[in-house]
Amino acid sequence: MRLANIRHCLAVILAMLMTNTVYAYGIGISSFPLAAQKRMVSAEATGIMSHGAGAGIQARYTQNLNVGTTLDLGMGLSSGDRSSRVFAGMDYELFPDYEKQPRASIKATIANAREFGQTYNIFSVAPVFSKGFSFWGKEGHPYIAFPYGVSLNGDRKTYATKFDVAVGASAPLTFVEGYEKLIGNVEVTAGIKNSFTAIFMGVSYPIN
Repeated sequence: MRLANIRHCLAVILAMLMTNTVYAYGIGISSFPLAAQKRMVSAEATGIMSHGAGAGIQARYTQNLNVGTTLDLGMGLSSGDRSSRVFAGMDYELFPDYEKQPRASIKATIANAREFGQTYNIFSVAPVFSKGFSFWGKEGHPYIAFPYGVSLNGDRKTYATKFDVAVGASAPLTFVEGYEKLIGNVEVTAGIKNSFTAIFMGVSYPIN
């Protein structure tokens, strides 16, 4: 069953590559401990603060396919030179969050992007480390990720490697009365090589 789910997700991701404006912006809530088959939809505000700066919004769909495997898909619009995207990724757990051991996973993303008037195809892999904590009696899941990828310029037939460091945290919004089912997320991405610095803030809602 797990192999069938992975094959289905790969088919979805490959189909999305046929679009012209795809890029994965942010890690999202893929490292958050979702229940089996749990599905979430997210609304996110994005702010790119370096080269190609601009503010925008994006939507994300996240589903826990089975124990240790999470799929996310999304799309967004922004001002500036990074105007639109659609993205897909899969997070595969290597080690669970257990006692003093942090959760470790690998998140793979396959995408293409329209940036500065050029078309790019991008594949990236990110080791992700997260740990659940109690902050003043409230649950929280900070994480750090190191996305590394290859960006292929489809117009010029050239390529470049990309590297980022992403730091964020996800937590149920239990402090907001009546909205306890929501999950909030904030993330800061620092562009180290051929990338950009940005902040992402989102709210996720369960749909099952």
